[in-house]
Amino acid sequence: MLAVILAGGRGTRLFPLSRRHFPKQFLKIGSHESLLQKTIKRILKITNHSSIIIIANRDYQSHIKTQLKEMGIPNKEHTIFEPTGRNTAPAIVLAAKYAVDKLHCTPDEVLFICPSDHIIYPHDRFTTYVKQGEQIAKRGYIVTFGIKPYKPETGYGYIKRAEKLTEWQQRGIEVYKVERFEEKPDFSTAQEYLLSDCYLWNAGMFAFTIDTLLQEVKKYASTIYENIEGKTYDKVLKDFGEMPAISIDYAIMEKSDKIAVLPVDLIWSDIGSWDSVYDIMEKDKSGNVKIGDILNINTKNSLIIGDKRMIATMGIEDIIVIETEDILLITKRGESQRIKEIMDALSKDDRFRG
Repeated sequence: MLAVILAGGRGTRLFPLSRRHFPKQFLKIGSHESLLQKTIKRILKITNHSSIIIIANRDYQSHIKTQLKEMGIPNKEHTIFEPTGRNTAPAIVLAAKYAVDKLHCTPDEVLFICPSDHIIYPHDRFTTYVKQGEQIAKRGYIVTFGIKPYKPETGYGYIKRAEKLTEWQQRGIEVYKVERFEEKPDFSTAQEYLLSDCYLWNAGMFAFTIDTLLQEVKKYASTIYENIEGKTYDKVLKDFGEMPAISIDYAIMEKSDKIAVLPVDLIWSDIGSWDSVYDIMEKDKSGNVKIGDILNINTKNSLIIGDKRMIATMGIEDIIVIETEDILLITKRGESQRIKEIMDALSKDDRFRG
C-alpha cells in the first residue's frame, strides 16, 4: 500500500497565523511538530517513508523540504509539486500516474489518500482502520472513512450510510454501502444527523486500488482521464494546468456505485477554525488554552495565542485572541468560521495580500 498525503491546500481558515504562502499544514501550534510532520509520523506507523507520496503546490517546495529535513528525511524521493492547484481529483490522479510510471506499481496497488492538516488519535486505532480499509479496497471498493459524530457539527460534510456489507462481518469489520454525501448542514439538520445514527463526518480520507480509481475516473470524470490517457507522468505534470479544477468528492465519490464507508471511532479534527483548535488543545483549570507569554486574570474558556508580546487578559470569557507580527485577531468563540469576512474586508482595502 502507498500513502498519498495531500499537502497542497492554501487554506487560510487559521488566519492570521495561516496565510496563503504558509498554510496550516506547516503550522506548529503549541508543538514542536507541524500538522504535516504529525501526519507523516502517523503514516509511518503503517508503512515506510519510501511508500509515501507527498503532493503539494510548487510554491511550498521549501517548506516541505525544510520540514522533511527536520524529521531526518533530507532526500525525500516521492514528492510531487504541482505547477498549479487543480483541487483534489487531478492531484490524486497525478499521484496514481506517478505510482505507475515512477514506482512501477501494478494496477492492484492500494492507495491510501489523506490530508496533511488533520489531527487524529489514538494512532494505534487509526492504523487498524487503515489496514481494514486496505482489505476492502482490494475487493474493488472505493473506501471512505467516516468519523462517528459526537456533536451537531456544521463545519463538516456528512456521509449517510446505507445497508451493511455483510461479507465483512465475519472478519470483524463493520462497513456499509453509501447512500449519499451531504453538504455542510445548518445546526438543526446537524442535530437530526447526530440523533439518526446513520450519518458520519466525511474525513476526506479514502482507499482504493489504482485500477479502481482509473476505471471510475474514466467513467465519471472523462476530462481528467483524457488528460492522462496515453501520456507519461512527466507529460501529465507538464500539462497539469489543463486539468479541470474539481474535488474527488464531486468528480467520483458522489457518482460511483463502488463507494463503501468504514465508520471509525477516532478523535478527529480538520482544524478548520480557531474554535476547532480550542476544542482539541489541552486546557487549564479555567478552561483556557494559552500559548506564549500569557497573563490571565479571571479569564475563562478562552483561546489565547501570543507571538512576541505578552498578552494580558482580565474578566473575559469565551474569547479568541491570536497575535502575530502584523495582525491581532480578537473574536468570540463560535464566530471563527467567519474569518473569511475579515480577509475579504482587508483585501478590499488593499491591506492584505495573504
